[in-house]
Amino acid sequence: MDIPLIAGTASTVVFAVSNLPMLGKALRTRDVSSYSLPSIAMINAANAVYSLYVFSLPPGPIWALHTFYLISCAIMLVLCLAQRRAATRRRALDDTIAADGPVSDLRGHAGGRSRGARAWWGGPRLGRAAP
Repeated sequence: MDIPLIAGTASTVVFAVSNLPMLGKALRTRDVSSYSLPSIAMINAANAVYSLYVFSLPPGPIWALHTFYLISCAIMLVLCLAQRRAATRRRALDDTIAADGPVSDLRGHAGGRSRGARAWWGGPRLGRAAP
């Protein structure tokens, strides 16, 4: 029985599972507005550099854990960048609409979107429909 290998495997599972709720919510809602883009970018850069060390070690639980971190942090970075890009586009569109005339005339009660409109990421809308 290799105690360090068992401990490493158990801790890998616990650390990975502890991140799943955050990652699941981010993927489900596509809302990562509460996350700091500079922080996520730095985490991804650190993970890339740390990979040089981790993957020089013999294969083991640390490889699985680090690979999970690489993938989950990269997903968070992509979601954060996509949400910021969409917000920038929305602001530009709002500015264009506001310059052309009263916003209320063009947008109606749904904030510029119909009840069946898709969310910014192209999938079905999540949450409650507009009143």
